[in-house]
Amino acid sequence: MSKLTPTFPDNDAANPSRRQFIKKTAAAAVLAAAGPGILSKYSHAATGRTIKIGFVSPKTGSIADFAQADDFIVGGIRKLWANGIVINGTTHPVEILERDSRSNPNRAAEVAAALIKADRVDVIVTANTAETVNPVADQAELNGVPCVTTDCPWQPYYFGRGGKPQKGFDWTYHFFWGTEDLVAVYINMWKLVATNKVVGALWGNDTSGNSFADAKTGVPPVLAANDYKLIDPGRFDMMTNDFSSQINAFKNANVEILTGSIPPPAFSTFWSQAAQQRFRPKIVTVVRAVLFPAAVEALGDRGFGLSAEVWWSPNHPFKSSLTGQSAAEWCAQYERETHKQWTQPIGFKHALFEVVGDALKRTKDINSPQAIRDALAATNLDTLVGHIQWAGKPVKNVSKTPLVAGQWVAGKKYKYDLVVADNSLAPYIPLQASLKPIVYP
Repeated sequence: MSKLTPTFPDNDAANPSRRQFIKKTAAAAVLAAAGPGILSKYSHAATGRTIKIGFVSPKTGSIADFAQADDFIVGGIRKLWANGIVINGTTHPVEILERDSRSNPNRAAEVAAALIKADRVDVIVTANTAETVNPVADQAELNGVPCVTTDCPWQPYYFGRGGKPQKGFDWTYHFFWGTEDLVAVYINMWKLVATNKVVGALWGNDTSGNSFADAKTGVPPVLAANDYKLIDPGRFDMMTNDFSSQINAFKNANVEILTGSIPPPAFSTFWSQAAQQRFRPKIVTVVRAVLFPAAVEALGDRGFGLSAEVWWSPNHPFKSSLTGQSAAEWCAQYERETHKQWTQPIGFKHALFEVVGDALKRTKDINSPQAIRDALAATNLDTLVGHIQWAGKPVKNVSKTPLVAGQWVAGKKYKYDLVVADNSLAPYIPLQASLKPIVYP
């Protein structure tokens, strides 16, 4: 007989091991015959159905820089939830379904609709400017699927979708800062440099540009209230390769401060033409264009001194509710694993899954979209990007996160470092430097 075959004496009393073996085998057979309900009752945590989370992101196209860290973020979340999420005592496997919007709003809507109707996701999340956020959120609202979004000022998200403050939305929730915060940190930072207070605007003909340019809810009234003169040549096609008319308008008006909302490739074209035509503003603070190291490095030496809004950085005093890591630790891990410089979206993309995970764990009936939505609406969570809670301010469905402003300076480890140059709206985020005017060769 093989040494691997267990043998027992015929006498049960003489061999307790044999008796125990028979009893356990018989008990298992009874439970198996009784069906999964009994098994769930006696198991430590029964296995439930798979929870599906849809994630739409511009992995390719003009705003792909926003999605640079997506593989790192989603890969980390998959590891964290490899054993599932426990909801009401039942462990549910988690599947994250990623889709590329290709930086196209129509494509974003198409893949979001497919995730909802064909893949039947339980929750859908997205980020990366209004051109991605809005069409995805609209599909979720239309089809009654809980949705969490970020990385887009709340006004383009809200008013760009026809939101009414007195009503709000039923299925879609957003966390980020607003235009009022952006202009406030910009103006406070600009005051650090002596200028003629003439501001040129590069607002393209897209959701973000039109929102910022809005005469009532956008940037113009705030600039006027602070005695800044605005030079706005009007909306332009985001695919244009000729910015001569804008540059001439700025030069003729003696613009010393340049602002706007424009993707990195378009700004690179503008900034190159500005150099050729010797347009040299003292301050350049443009939304989207110079948020990320890769975009600034692509400008060569003409990236020094450019300034931008800072949503999140290693200096932000927050921790992940999923891992307990600080912002600094999270950035260090990203750089260690990817061999790339930290970038602002990694904090907010991680926070998307913090919010979703927290809501799922609190959901009373995981098979009810309304129950998931209700748990999401009741969020009250400290995350890697700050506190998130939808309490009706500034409007229903929006939770604001802090904003500071920064400037690109010569880096220590990388070519450029983004340092915090104004923290007036969030003094608990350490100030690192004071804004300096751009120095041209």
